[in-house]
Amino acid sequence: MRLVFAGTPEPALPSLRALLASDRHEVVAVVTRPDAQAGRGRRVVRSPIGELADEHGIEVLTPPKASDPAFLARLAEIAPDACPVVAYGALLPQAALDIPAHGWINLHFSLLPAWRGAAPVQSAVRAGDEITGASAFRIVKELDAGPVFGIVTEKIAPTDTAGVLLARLAESGAGLLVSTMDGIEDGTLVAVSQPADGISLAPKVTVEDARVSFADPATAVDRQIRAVSPEPGAWAEFRGERLKLGPVTVVDEPGPTPGELVIERKRVLVGTATKPLLLGEVQAQGKKRMAATDWARGTRIEQGERLR
Repeated sequence: MRLVFAGTPEPALPSLRALLASDRHEVVAVVTRPDAQAGRGRRVVRSPIGELADEHGIEVLTPPKASDPAFLARLAEIAPDACPVVAYGALLPQAALDIPAHGWINLHFSLLPAWRGAAPVQSAVRAGDEITGASAFRIVKELDAGPVFGIVTEKIAPTDTAGVLLARLAESGAGLLVSTMDGIEDGTLVAVSQPADGISLAPKVTVEDARVSFADPATAVDRQIRAVSPEPGAWAEFRGERLKLGPVTVVDEPGPTPGELVIERKRVLVGTATKPLLLGEVQAQGKKRMAATDWARGTRIEQGERLR
């Protein structure tokens, strides 16, 4: 089939690479978010998907909105059979959805109808789910509610961060997306409507969502920190400034009061509503990431000080 691939960030790369390697389909163009400023120098850079398309000499479409008339006209000229989508990052109007003969097929990183929305992987980790996966479904107007062609499943390890889990799902999901395109082409796949029960929502995670409350149980804090790692990154306040927190370890022993720090020679503990947490890496404002023990040694923490 003639495909126009839509995607933007790094997790979309395995899917585009897999489709480019397929001998059954031709990626004739990609749609991605417009070039944006990034890094300390605020250079204008291409999205990861745009860069990969450039390497392969594929036409890159960067509409400011998917409803842009010029974009819709060009998409109609290309006349793709289907448009596979992975983390494109923009809403698609009905005018765009109607152009490809087989529609827009989205790879979503959850087992739909669970965790519809922008942050399915983060939500699954924070909720303590043991199993997640990816779903290939046809996009409809309602958010992540279209009929599903197929799924792959993935166990969530007790130490998985959202970033690590997403990387695994991006790889396994790429295979699902290619097999979905194959099945659509030869007519062997039929999309099945999502059940009406079991729906949960996964809205975008904000920086404020990543602020840790040590009044919560240790398991909840551990899941929250892993769910927002690496982005937007967990944090708490120390001496009135933001301190970023890397993944932690629950320690099975009595601990200090919620937020209270205990400094030992080889470890730094912080109290929660239940068990203490062993801090791993931290990053003070304006500093590099470092081991919590190095941070504590240089900060000269006094007895009774706490993270808030």
